[in-house]
Amino acid sequence: MKVLVIGGGGREHALAWKLKQSPVVRKIYVAPGNAGIAADAECVPIGAEDLGKLLDFAQREKPDLTIVGPEAPLALGLADQFAAAGLKVCGASQRAARVEASKSFAKDLLVHNRIPTAVAETFTDRDQAWKYISSQGAPIVVKADGLAAGKGVIVCLTLDEARAALDLIMVQKAFGAAGERVVVEEFLDGEEASFLAFTDGEFVIPLPTSQDHKPIFDNDQGPNTGGMGAYSPAPVVTPALHDQIMNQIMIPAIRGLAALGSPYQGVLYAGLMIKDGQPKVLEFNARFGDPEAQPLLMRLDSDLAEVLLAIVERRLDKITPPVWNADPTVCVVMASGGYPGSYDKGKVISGLDEAAQIEDVVVFHAGTARQGDQIVTAGGRVLGVTARGPDIAGAIAKAYAACDRIRWEGVHYRRDIGRKALNR
Repeated sequence: MKVLVIGGGGREHALAWKLKQSPVVRKIYVAPGNAGIAADAECVPIGAEDLGKLLDFAQREKPDLTIVGPEAPLALGLADQFAAAGLKVCGASQRAARVEASKSFAKDLLVHNRIPTAVAETFTDRDQAWKYISSQGAPIVVKADGLAAGKGVIVCLTLDEARAALDLIMVQKAFGAAGERVVVEEFLDGEEASFLAFTDGEFVIPLPTSQDHKPIFDNDQGPNTGGMGAYSPAPVVTPALHDQIMNQIMIPAIRGLAALGSPYQGVLYAGLMIKDGQPKVLEFNARFGDPEAQPLLMRLDSDLAEVLLAIVERRLDKITPPVWNADPTVCVVMASGGYPGSYDKGKVISGLDEAAQIEDVVVFHAGTARQGDQIVTAGGRVLGVTARGPDIAGAIAKAYAACDRIRWEGVHYRRDIGRKALNR
């Protein structure tokens, strides 16, 4: 079969890398791809949000399956357009993707279905939002309602920080139209975990647990990013808690969306805060996490294409369940200096071949490009160095050994990815 992957980041590299191992996949296109993806697939120079050109390409090449990596094309309705054209596409419909594209929609879904989450209010007026924040006090969380590349959630420890966050989103329009509404939410403390599941709209298969690291600096300091690293499994999610998350969060969410006439087909991601053995939903994402996809897909021992096709054909309950390797995996994101703020591009990357020589290490490319015979930086998050080990400490050691071989001017990465798992 021929497969088209939409996107050009580390998640899409991991998808292409895993699909390449499938016995039924003979051709992989990735639009737009990147310098690393080009080693595993044919890159097509079409942006992930250029729906018209993507549809034209798909109608011409007729892929047997299309997989949508990022959230933006889903929110724009790519899955709907492809399905209307008779193409098989694995990705949430525009209506279902509102679980990520609108935080207020997601909050309403959670509350209506009695899914545990933080208390929140939604505002379109800056002054009304500030009045509410002032009455609640700090710490408090201010969120842009729409898509903001993982950077629209601001944890405010003081009222001054909350006022600044509100002005950044609603007055300065830092996130554009995504900030026309804000969700002001109760601050939750505890330990975060990522819980992903495959679903065809009715049947739900959980993936192994994982944990993302959002802030830019060690010890979860600094502004939020798209994700600075992840590991799997996340020991904070015990077997009993796993069942609770499935029964109280994932299955009710899928049923709730179906009841709204928005059946969800694809990967549903719940970002959770866990305290005293109780999970609460921080957010939903309508796709594989990035960087969670990298360590998760490295643990998948069975055929990804079979699962994704079964999602599209609504027969997830008919396939053999996915097989997951028991060995833990760790992904360390190497980023451009200055990220998540402004950063330079075009920095020459060295040491990629040396890093790849370490056993059970895969370097997934995110923001890279090729200039002549050199690989250069082309984004904020540049690489996702991912390793498998006999235990979490072994996986961490391999990942950082690989990171230490890779260099470019201004490179930045956290040194504590996976430490929370070690502490458990």
